[in-house]
Amino acid sequence: MSERFRIRPAVESDAAVLLSLIRELAEYERLLHEVSADEEAVRKTLFGENPCAEALIGELDGEPIAFALFFQTYSTFLGKPGLWLEDLYVQPQHRRQGYGGQLLKHVAMTAEKRGCGRFEWTALDWNEPAVNFYLKIGAVPMSDWTTFRLSGDALRDFIRGEDAPPRRRHPQ
Repeated sequence: MSERFRIRPAVESDAAVLLSLIRELAEYERLLHEVSADEEAVRKTLFGENPCAEALIGELDGEPIAFALFFQTYSTFLGKPGLWLEDLYVQPQHRRQGYGGQLLKHVAMTAEKRGCGRFEWTALDWNEPAVNFYLKIGAVPMSDWTTFRLSGDALRDFIRGEDAPPRRRHPQ
């Protein structure tokens, strides 16, 4: 691997860079319309009084080209913490050079150092390069599980005890 590529923990002054990379990821995933985060939200939630996740920046020759964002989970079955990889992104012009794999391995090593029993993430079904890579490294798709999400109006309606209007089975 290139010695020109370096992985480092994100710091508060990286909030704008992270937001830019998050927007690039959302565009790639065809979900840019769902991004409501702004720089202040990134700064507060990742670097504020109660950080809820951690981020890594992948730099090539000092320029940010990739990021990984993860947070701790817990397995009641294992009685151990786990790590959930929320996002892993490498800019298109830098893909297929091993940088994403290096970021993934870095988070996996973090999970091992912290005594985690699991390291988990999701991938979009249509993202064949990612899915194929994950299978190649030994990751197992959890086909018996369906991810559910409550957000926006549906979350507020549920809290108020109101039934939500019918929704598509797999919303974008």
